[in-house]
Amino acid sequence: MTTKSLEEKLAQYHEFFAIEHNFSINLVSISSNIKSYEQFIAHMPMPFKLASEVSTIDQAALRPLQGLSSSAGQLVDFLNLQSQKIDLLIGYILSQQDDDESRFKGIEFGGGGIKFISDQAIEVEQLIEMKIFLLDENCAVYCIGEVIESQKINNTYHQKVTFHFIREEDRESLVRTSLHIQSKQLQKLAQQRNNEHDKK
Repeated sequence: MTTKSLEEKLAQYHEFFAIEHNFSINLVSISSNIKSYEQFIAHMPMPFKLASEVSTIDQAALRPLQGLSSSAGQLVDFLNLQSQKIDLLIGYILSQQDDDESRFKGIEFGGGGIKFISDQAIEVEQLIEMKIFLLDENCAVYCIGEVIESQKINNTYHQKVTFHFIREEDRESLVRTSLHIQSKQLQKLAQQRNNEHDKK
């Protein structure tokens, strides 16, 4: 496995769309004892494995029904409601993984990594265990990140982290979530413009 330069890691971060959004994240510095993807998977907490598998099953179950006639609409609605109930349950289980003592404020995320704020600088190339919580979007991800940039802004540090180990389905979930949040932001902006236009 070749070692990437810092420039390559920054480029990897920017390969994916990233969106500014506030969220919670748990961070713990780790040593290099997780040296392989297999060790990373073995170390992953069970609730995060469960959440991803449930989401994958949901998508696989609903996809074939999308092409059916409108008479199947009630069935699709029913299954969507069942899926939402499961999402609520999984969200509650995942929320129990959120530890106050290791919580930081995330300010940007995407398929390439995240950005968060801390009171102290973290050394570049430091590996960190991350639990990303976007529970309003039914998204929570466990991964290993690597700090690639630490920028002091006022009295805090903005840390940019790329994903060192992450499951592809979790990366895809972050990409979908970022696009969904962007869509909601654009809809809100369009509504505000319409309201301002109506007042004139």
